[in-house]
Amino acid sequence: MVGQGKRGGGGGSKKGSTTPAQNAEDSYIVFSNAKDDAKGKKKADPKASTSKDGVNPATNGEDAPKRPDTRKLIGGASWTGKLPVNMLSEHCQKQKWEKPEYTMTKTPEGFSSMAILKAVNPKTKETSALPPFKLPPTHKHLAAQPTAVEARHFAATYALFRVCSMRNIHMMLPPTYRDLWKGDFQGLKQDDVKEGRGWMYEADPFAAKHEREEAQALMAKKREERDKQKAKEAEQPSVPGLQANIGNNRDIMRGWTKVPKIEMGKRTRTQVEDLVRRHAVWNPHGTVLSEFQRRNIVNELVDLGFRRSHVEEATAECKDREEVLEWLLIHVPEDDLPRWSLPEGYVAGISMASGNIKKEASVKRLSENGYAAELCEKLLDEQDGDEGNTAEALQNLLVLGAEQDLPSAADMLNLSISSDENGDSVWKEEQDTLQSIYGHRYRRISSHICQIELEVSRLKGSFILGVRKSRSYPSTPPVVSISSPSLPAYIRLSIYRQVIDYAKVDLLEQPMVFNLVDWLEAEIPRIIENPGKLRDVSAAASTASEPSRVDTQKRRHHARRVPRPIDWTAGSKESIDILRRWQLRQDTAQQRKMLEGRRSLPAWSVREDIIETVYNHQVTIISGETGSGKSTQSVQFVLDDMIQGKLGATANIICTQPRRISALGLADRVSEERCTVVGDEVGYAIRGESKQRQGTTKITFVTTGVLLRRLQTSGGSTDDVVAALADISHVVVDEVHERSLDTDFLLILLKSVLPRRRDLKVILMSATLNAGVFEQYFREGASVGKIEIQGRTYPVDDYYLDVVARMTNFSSTANPRYGDDDEGGMGMDQSMATMIQGLGMRINYNLIAATVSAIDDQLGSVEGGILIFLPGLMEISRTLDALRSIPNLHALPLHASLMSSEQKRVFPPAPRGKRKVIAATNVAETSITIEDIVAVIDTGKVKETSFDPRNNMVKLEEVWASRAACRQRRGRAGRVRAGKCYKLYTRNAEAKMAERPEPEIRRVPLEQLCLSVRAMGIKDIAAFLARTLTPPEALAVEGAVDLLQRMGALDGDDLTALGQHLALIPADLRCGKLMVYGTIFGCLETTLTIASILTIRSPFVSPQDKRDESRAARAAFSSGGAEGDLLTDLAAYDAWLSQRHSSLPPRALRAWCEQNFLSSNTLSDIASTRSQYLASLTEAGLLPPSYAYNSSAPESAHFNAHNASNPLLRALIAGSFNPQLARIDFPGTKYAASLSGAVALDPEAKTIKYFTPDAARVFLHPTSTLFDAQAFPGGQSPVCLAYFTKIATSKVFIRDASPCGAYAALMFCGDVEVDTLGRGVVVGGWLRMRGWARIGVLVGRLRGMVEGVLAKRVEGGSWGKGDEEVVGVVRRLVELDGLDR
Repeated sequence: MVGQGKRGGGGGSKKGSTTPAQNAEDSYIVFSNAKDDAKGKKKADPKASTSKDGVNPATNGEDAPKRPDTRKLIGGASWTGKLPVNMLSEHCQKQKWEKPEYTMTKTPEGFSSMAILKAVNPKTKETSALPPFKLPPTHKHLAAQPTAVEARHFAATYALFRVCSMRNIHMMLPPTYRDLWKGDFQGLKQDDVKEGRGWMYEADPFAAKHEREEAQALMAKKREERDKQKAKEAEQPSVPGLQANIGNNRDIMRGWTKVPKIEMGKRTRTQVEDLVRRHAVWNPHGTVLSEFQRRNIVNELVDLGFRRSHVEEATAECKDREEVLEWLLIHVPEDDLPRWSLPEGYVAGISMASGNIKKEASVKRLSENGYAAELCEKLLDEQDGDEGNTAEALQNLLVLGAEQDLPSAADMLNLSISSDENGDSVWKEEQDTLQSIYGHRYRRISSHICQIELEVSRLKGSFILGVRKSRSYPSTPPVVSISSPSLPAYIRLSIYRQVIDYAKVDLLEQPMVFNLVDWLEAEIPRIIENPGKLRDVSAAASTASEPSRVDTQKRRHHARRVPRPIDWTAGSKESIDILRRWQLRQDTAQQRKMLEGRRSLPAWSVREDIIETVYNHQVTIISGETGSGKSTQSVQFVLDDMIQGKLGATANIICTQPRRISALGLADRVSEERCTVVGDEVGYAIRGESKQRQGTTKITFVTTGVLLRRLQTSGGSTDDVVAALADISHVVVDEVHERSLDTDFLLILLKSVLPRRRDLKVILMSATLNAGVFEQYFREGASVGKIEIQGRTYPVDDYYLDVVARMTNFSSTANPRYGDDDEGGMGMDQSMATMIQGLGMRINYNLIAATVSAIDDQLGSVEGGILIFLPGLMEISRTLDALRSIPNLHALPLHASLMSSEQKRVFPPAPRGKRKVIAATNVAETSITIEDIVAVIDTGKVKETSFDPRNNMVKLEEVWASRAACRQRRGRAGRVRAGKCYKLYTRNAEAKMAERPEPEIRRVPLEQLCLSVRAMGIKDIAAFLARTLTPPEALAVEGAVDLLQRMGALDGDDLTALGQHLALIPADLRCGKLMVYGTIFGCLETTLTIASILTIRSPFVSPQDKRDESRAARAAFSSGGAEGDLLTDLAAYDAWLSQRHSSLPPRALRAWCEQNFLSSNTLSDIASTRSQYLASLTEAGLLPPSYAYNSSAPESAHFNAHNASNPLLRALIAGSFNPQLARIDFPGTKYAASLSGAVALDPEAKTIKYFTPDAARVFLHPTSTLFDAQAFPGGQSPVCLAYFTKIATSKVFIRDASPCGAYAALMFCGDVEVDTLGRGVVVGGWLRMRGWARIGVLVGRLRGMVEGVLAKRVEGGSWGKGDEEVVGVVRRLVELDGLDR
């Protein structure tokens, strides 16, 4: 064989042979592992080249075939490029790693090799070796190669891919290995990344290995500590009556001696016990204990000290041993209770988890047909969530009666399988006939559902008949329903029963809908006059199904319109009318002028390409420079093409934008270009505001969150999302490169929809798009086309920091900072380099002001605005302050927290004689055109959140923006004319910037995203997020789900009532939870303000040279003592609001703010955010639409009756921030002598320590109002601090802190566990309190009742007297700390 000949070292044995075959063999030997390979150039051993038969192949009558050299073997006959082994060696050499080593294994399939990389630490000289790069078992077959040299090159290729997959070096590989790189290896990487193994493909595998080893060591250390703690706890005895021996065993009280005590006044305890006895739900499912279980429980609890009669009574009412114990501890009189408490590990309270949003919507739709909601929910569960089967089961129950057995989900499925196969065809033909008969009165909802408007004589009002195909239609009647606002539920049920009876007698085995309509139109008046006995419909009716006033409001607000599927038939009457109006508009002078401007944009040159690509592909990727017109023109090209194709009525284009101002600006711009008004042909929809008309608006600009909300409330399955997009023809995702959480979430949903909606078009747009990533993501299930728009409208000149410094004659007075990374002084004279180093990394506001002044001087009388890019709100405020010294400036802020009306102030021209200067965050980077901008000042900075899931630490850092973002900023200066960009950084700093920002899903906490996913009915959150474009770390997802459970948003895998509310509020979960609590406990307005302060920032400013004065000014607003940072900020905001409402002139109001070290801009931003949150609460159904603060309406007083209760506010803050709590550890009490005896002294602030749940010590930030606190408000010492932010600098500091008492922690900060040794209770698994176990059980039951109140809010039901009583008792407990007053 040829393969055997290769091993021999040559094709013949002649001594003087120098044939090419010999040279090829020499090349081959260099790469082999044989010890004698180096001797290959010597004379070959004749024995080695002799076959088993003793015949020399070279003398066997003909010459043996010549062997190809390595280059031809690996790359092919014409390959002249590099080989994988050489490329890997060169890469290792560049990285200063050791030369690669290879393993070689002979297998039945051939040879298999793996590469091993090593590196030497230059400091320690220690060699670090990586494990061999081994393919997983599923791909092991790829490694098998016919020769050792091919195996080695394969191993080198795979090793190269593992460390260079993010680069395009595969283009240098031979064809075979290039295909492996792009195909099998790329697929393998995608699978690994989805499974959380993205670390395998890091460019520096040695650093990745080191990080993983450190993380594993840290986890092992924590696991060892937990195991030690568990072992220690397990060693402690747990037997009844042990409390009596506590004095003899001091170790039992270790860790409990300094914990706070909890008490409950007798009157308070009596009230709570009475409330729990009257309203707590025991054994909700009616479980009956067996005689064996009852006897065992009675004997056990009697042995523990309870009276037999009490235990027997409890076992008759409760479902299990644990509930029996709870019942006894609440109902048995104090003097008759045993000394022993509850068993170890018991958690008081009950779970009030509610179902997912999809299920709630299904139950609501079914119950609106007249059936009892409880029955709908029960049958929906029995039918495995299938709404169609449930509707049929409800109708069968109505007709057959409760005594009949209903088919299960499995029976329904079998019934469907065994039904007449012609049923679907009969139904379809019948629907076509009905549509032709009834015309506009007929509406096809889906393939199996239709609606027909009935014409009922002698009766006013509308009657809509809904008909759903039954499983065995026409052998069984269809499922019918009637929608009529004026018709009571029991009358509708009577109509259903009678019409189904009629169908069963006269209409089976034939199309029957027409006859049913005819019968109903004739018989409905008779049935209304004489509906029959209630007993006839009692099996399915319930008075609970009659809507109350609140239910009606809730339903009207949350009713989800079922979109009508698109009809792609061209030439409809509506389409012809749209075409005619469009043609008439083209002839106007205004439209011709606009069209002339549009034609000058670079996008116009590829107009036909865009139209054709969108038409021929499901997904189109459009990239183009800033100013090319892609955002404004692409959607118009598509719409105009559809209008001209007589499909105008079909067009419904949704264009998502990352920010509100982008949606507003584009809607204004596009409607202006089309000579229409906003809200007509072009509209927008943002949170709390929209302008669009159903059926008229063809292009709608929306924020990404608005579209997600539409999809989120549809349910979780692909069918639900498809239905929600049924009337959408095109979805345009603009600025997709930003990779926000919402964008990545939307892309998952769109990808799942495309295979089901082949007519749906998706367009992705960006100025800095990495098209290959998105193309690969969507190519699996859809065709993808790409368009690139070349050029920009106007040129932009760049001026870097050294040029700006010379232009402004700016000189830094700071000392040079030679350690800064950003500036190296390359290419500059020494004085300039020194000056730049003196500026350092921070933003210099004097330099910004000097640059603005220089630009203003250069422009002179030429009109034009200046746009300054800054990282955050604080920087905007400082910049505006610095610009006040320059006359004739019209300075405006621009950021996401402003209201829409305030954001729009940046678009009009400046007043006469003034120059407009806009200080903006990155909201101004994309998709907006401020017409008169001619100069951009770019600080090159951005505020970016980073999150480490290992220590749960979030950091908001000011970092360098990416080069892609800076290109976007630069382009703002060239939108309408030639412009200039002044970059306040050097070329060296720009070169070090990242090309693109890290996707947000990889660098922020994921709680809100996970909650949104779960609210759609998706239980496996991790699997769903693994399908994203860049999957998040598995550890981050696990941590997010765990936090949601600890916050009370999830109960196991189920969404709680609180979780449903939070999913509907677009805010940080902690802020959302605080506002939900505010609506329930009557302090709405104050919680709105606090949530807004947390969203924006504290309104106080602290100048470097006036820190002491600033601290004193802030302390002046904390009149009640150490109330905490947030209540102090709240008092300052209320004082500012009072000043503003007192008609104080703006100048005087600004002076008042400066005097009190308050930022007027920040206070205005807080007010704006409050308005947005108020609108969100109304949209979520937590507030009535008519709510208005300070109105005379009773509901306003109800929602704000307790705004002034600071203890309640602190408790709600603690409950909202949980588990972000820190236990307060007070030092031992010291006393001082006085005339009246020894007096306890307040501890020094520095002696008070704070510890988080993981026992780590944290410190109050020096800016906190509690930093110097020696005592806290309230009759008893607080048990913990609730904090909003934890930051790590020289120490781990906590900010935005508020103290909370024992009952605040008991009621809102985690499950209450009764200590089995009688020492007290444990809250949230870590916070200990000494006290009576009965208090823990009462509080646990009370917590469950509060969850029930929340659940009622979700369902839209009105509160009863008992609900008000529950809320009142909880409020008094936290206000009075459990005592009688």
